[in-house]
Amino acid sequence: MELELSRKQFRRLLDMAYIGNWVLNSARGEDRFQDYDQVQNLLFAKAAKEGMGEVTLDLGPVSLPSPAYINGGIHDAIADYEDAIFFRILAEELARRDMDDVPIDEHNMEELNQRMDAYMEEFELHGTDHVMVETD
Repeated sequence: MELELSRKQFRRLLDMAYIGNWVLNSARGEDRFQDYDQVQNLLFAKAAKEGMGEVTLDLGPVSLPSPAYINGGIHDAIADYEDAIFFRILAEELARRDMDDVPIDEHNMEELNQRMDAYMEEFELHGTDHVMVETD
């Protein structure tokens, strides 16, 4: 298979592969999806062959993202995504709790969305500063 990409497009492909592999494997410990690691390795090996030493660390049989690549903002993009997803999931879970975890259908979807919007507004203004847990 052949794929023609500009250097900039290939760099974007590296970013997407790294982010995708991070999402799939970062929390799996030793139970990683090895086939995704292999694809990432192939892409970073190709980067090394294309003279993109700023993004890859070529260790012979394995090519990894370079420290400059890892520290160059890719994890900021991942963190932004994780924050957005975290707050969205938290808002939905809290809204469903407030509605006594009733099944959501066309009759109460608007209420769910309004409650979620209220939580999202709170999180945008104050993060989790006003979230409290009551203990018995």
